[in-house]
Amino acid sequence: MQTKYLIVIEKTPNNLSAFSPDLPGCVATGATQAEVEDRMKEAIRMHLDGMREDGLAIPTPTSIAEYIEA
Repeated sequence: MQTKYLIVIEKTPNNLSAFSPDLPGCVATGATQAEVEDRMKEAIRMHLDGMREDGLAIPTPTSIAEYIEA
């Protein structure tokens, strides 16, 4: 069973940047949305592998996102 982690993608002056609120320190950048998503997948995989190697508990995703009309 795969776990899904929320990622937030933000536009910066030079590229796109992404992070996961449930995995502090897990970030990635890319020139396109597809690239930053691919890089974030790899970053999450590496982050979780590192946590396992260090004997740390893998966090359960708790973040949710919603758009609010204003």
